[in-house]
Amino acid sequence: MFNDFKLVDDRPVYVQLKDYLKEMIMKGHLLEHQKLPSTRELSKLLSISRNTVLNAYADLEQEGIIYAVKGKGNFVGKVTTLKTPSIELNWKERLNKATLLADELDLIRQDIHWKKGMISFNSVAPEEKLFDVENFKRAFLTRMSMEGDIVLNYGYAKGYKPLIEYLLHYMEMKGVDISNKDILITNGFTEGLDILISSLAKKSGRVLCENPTHHAALKLFRLHGLEIQGIDMQDDGIDIDQVEKSLLEKDYDFAYLIPSYHNPTGIVTSSEKRNAIIQLFSKHQIPIVEDGFNEELRYSGSHLAPLMTFIGAGNSIVYISSFSKILFPGLRVGWILADKQLIHCLESMKRARTIHTSTLDQAVLYQYLQDGYFEKYLKKARSVYKKKYELARQACKQNISFKRMTGDGGLHLFIELEEGINARILLEKCYKKGVVFYPGDVFYTNGGGSNTFRLGFSRLQDEDIVRGIQIIGDTLKNDMGS
Repeated sequence: MFNDFKLVDDRPVYVQLKDYLKEMIMKGHLLEHQKLPSTRELSKLLSISRNTVLNAYADLEQEGIIYAVKGKGNFVGKVTTLKTPSIELNWKERLNKATLLADELDLIRQDIHWKKGMISFNSVAPEEKLFDVENFKRAFLTRMSMEGDIVLNYGYAKGYKPLIEYLLHYMEMKGVDISNKDILITNGFTEGLDILISSLAKKSGRVLCENPTHHAALKLFRLHGLEIQGIDMQDDGIDIDQVEKSLLEKDYDFAYLIPSYHNPTGIVTSSEKRNAIIQLFSKHQIPIVEDGFNEELRYSGSHLAPLMTFIGAGNSIVYISSFSKILFPGLRVGWILADKQLIHCLESMKRARTIHTSTLDQAVLYQYLQDGYFEKYLKKARSVYKKKYELARQACKQNISFKRMTGDGGLHLFIELEEGINARILLEKCYKKGVVFYPGDVFYTNGGGSNTFRLGFSRLQDEDIVRGIQIIGDTLKNDMGS
């Protein structure tokens, strides 16, 4: 007995021993009133210190699992485990339609699984090696020393006030008129969009968006039962003529647009088109949800102001963003910037759902931003990503026979092949050669895009970017006749 006790490195030994003995007792391997080895005997048997055994026995006694008899030792207490006949439920039959649809639309489960050694263009997340860990530690220690007792307690549904004020100023510096606007902190972009859709009345039950568009947004639209009208993308943004035609033909509850480094195409909507978009949707009294995706990652030319800057003191745009794609995705901190009255109501919806976003995460992020670390990090990140971006573009031009390639910045490129070439078949062939990428059809609103794919280059080394694109190009040429 006790010969199967094995230690691991990352937990206190006395806790491991306590859990081990507790499991043996609960499973009936040690019986009620059975005498346990003395602390000296057990420490010698397991090659651990006697104090470790004393601490484990003390905790077990405190939990009422063992009891001590003075002068005689420690004994197993009375442990009652209720045993009832087990039944097998078919949980699939008990799930609602929305849950089954979420499972059906879950791209992570549908992905071709990455294997060690593969070159993966799937991700558009930031490169972990760039993470500014040391300064993040400093920000954490600074905030904890200042108000650790506060940030470890419950927070406010609206968010951590210093972070809200910082973000309001941050958006003001982008040219946004923040008068009569406010911010709600969320668990990343996706929760922000979900809260907003859940809060809006379904009048027409339709949403207008770019085609293709962000698959997470498409998934939410479908889960909420919205009819999706996709509008084709041109090289300088959404097709305005198609937008105007659609607005004349149908009513929409709102539009969802990604004007900067559009996901998946990487297109940046021109200033002229941004102005035209605002005029059109204002004329038809339709609100716009603006996704601030990767807005900071422009590598050439001047930065284009968000759509929200074009409405001045107006309130027809809801801006949703996060730092997830450029800073620390693990923090899960995003925000909604919108009309004060709308934010007031969304705050109640947030409180009803998740109470609040982690105050600790918000506070440490605020400190990191406030101390100026973000600007330094962003400068370094832009330099690294710009090199990868240019390398990937050049490699695609040299190796892939494409009909169209888009991507004005950000962390990905979008490739459109000649008609009739199926990107999923290409993916299957490349997978066998150790390269994976994201098929483009998952981003389309109408089942199109079978000849497209997205290349995320942010987490790859330079040599893997080149080699991976060469493999894709060779496979396209030699195995698919293109």
